[in-house]
Amino acid sequence: MVNVKYVGLHTQQVQNNMKSMLLLVLFPCIILGIVYVFLTFLNLREVSDGFGGSRMVYDSMATNKSFLDALPWVVGIVGIWFMISYFMNASMVRHATGARPLMRRENPRVYNIVENLTMTCGMPMPQINVVDDPQLNAYASGIDEKSYTVTVTTGILNLLDDDELAGVIGHELTHIRNRDTRLLIVSIVFVGIMSTALSLAFRALLNTLSYGGTSRSRREDKNGGGASVIVVILIAVVLAALGYFFTLLTRFAISRKREYMADAGGAELCGNPLALASALRKISADPGLGKVDREDVAQLFIVRPHFASEFTNMISNLFSTHPSTESRIAFLEQL
Repeated sequence: MVNVKYVGLHTQQVQNNMKSMLLLVLFPCIILGIVYVFLTFLNLREVSDGFGGSRMVYDSMATNKSFLDALPWVVGIVGIWFMISYFMNASMVRHATGARPLMRRENPRVYNIVENLTMTCGMPMPQINVVDDPQLNAYASGIDEKSYTVTVTTGILNLLDDDELAGVIGHELTHIRNRDTRLLIVSIVFVGIMSTALSLAFRALLNTLSYGGTSRSRREDKNGGGASVIVVILIAVVLAALGYFFTLLTRFAISRKREYMADAGGAELCGNPLALASALRKISADPGLGKVDREDVAQLFIVRPHFASEFTNMISNLFSTHPSTESRIAFLEQL
């Protein structure tokens, strides 16, 4: 039996706003911590111990000065990156999934369902997008009333009946009402920044190792220059990997109970919990969305797709913001 404590709409909104602020504070701290540790390694110096040997000495003053010099650049670059990604999220998610606007004349059935549900809960009508894909999935996205969007696949439109589709759309509308989408977008942006930093650092390491085979690099290695560069980049890779890992951990601020809350809200809006349970059962048989294999975007989907490799699935399950579909169906059948 799934135990989910009822949380009112206003309380849920306040909690999600607080979690968003927590991520906004925590992520810059992770970035600045990584930068400081990296500068600490750069300011280690080898000095003689006076007995024919040597020891490493940490220059704290040099590290602090370097950190203060780098601080405005780090904050500025990350801040600009975040603002662009945050406010461009709608187009970024649409591009990643291949979604397009769905016209009323193309499918009046969906518009009628969405309009009835929004009038029931007293919320503004969101945009409606569709992905031309036979697989089954749906998601909500956006950060405000101008960008709130419900997206469905053609597969889900063709397979689900009206009651099941109403349950799925009600689930997505509840995510919007609870401001889950805004919280998820913050998480997606942060994880994306660290993923890019790790990718760039790793690529730089590979390029340096390849460059190390040239005659010029061998001449530099005689003076220890080439080896020093490789060590520095290797340290950057390790720290970026740790930063990426800790950023993934911030997903635990996004409780898996949000899916149960959205399921309960969707069941309440459509008036039929068993219809939503039936829809989830059908979707879980063929979840997916085109060639989307990004876990950050998959956070938005009503059912997380199965990724290609077992290792990827294991990691995704570890940090997933979704509970198992079986437990969600069991929860709905209790309502």
